[in-house]
Amino acid sequence: MNLKKMLSKNSILPNLLAETKEAAIEELIDFLAENNSISDRDAALQAALNREAKMSTGMQNGIAIPHGKTDAVSELLVAIAIKPGGIDFDAMDGQPCTIFIMTLSPEHRVGPHIQFLAEISKLLGNKELREKLVAAGSAEEILHLLTD
Repeated sequence: MNLKKMLSKNSILPNLLAETKEAAIEELIDFLAENNSISDRDAALQAALNREAKMSTGMQNGIAIPHGKTDAVSELLVAIAIKPGGIDFDAMDGQPCTIFIMTLSPEHRVGPHIQFLAEISKLLGNKELREKLVAAGSAEEILHLLTD
């Protein structure tokens, strides 16, 4: 999967404002809804919150991957957000999360979601890149770091 096709300035939120896990998910859903076609914002939010209730999507190394499957979208939608101070996201390593990758995908489509997560996960395995992303000041800079 080509990240350049999936990401744009309009898919990157350089300064997440939320202070809690639930508020972060809601802010990311609202950001996606502002910039994409979501037929039912509340259904999309509920899908992401329901998924989070099953098991935290806080991974390790400061990364969280909240996501949801919903028929409120017709294709994979992606938002990337940065919160330099971090948020407690019940991460596997117990550390706050600073990099958030939100995906929404149609209920019955698996491929694009898995391909995107595999690609972005490879990139975020690089500690130096993660540090540069958290220090970046703009959507343009974050986009450049992820796609060049």
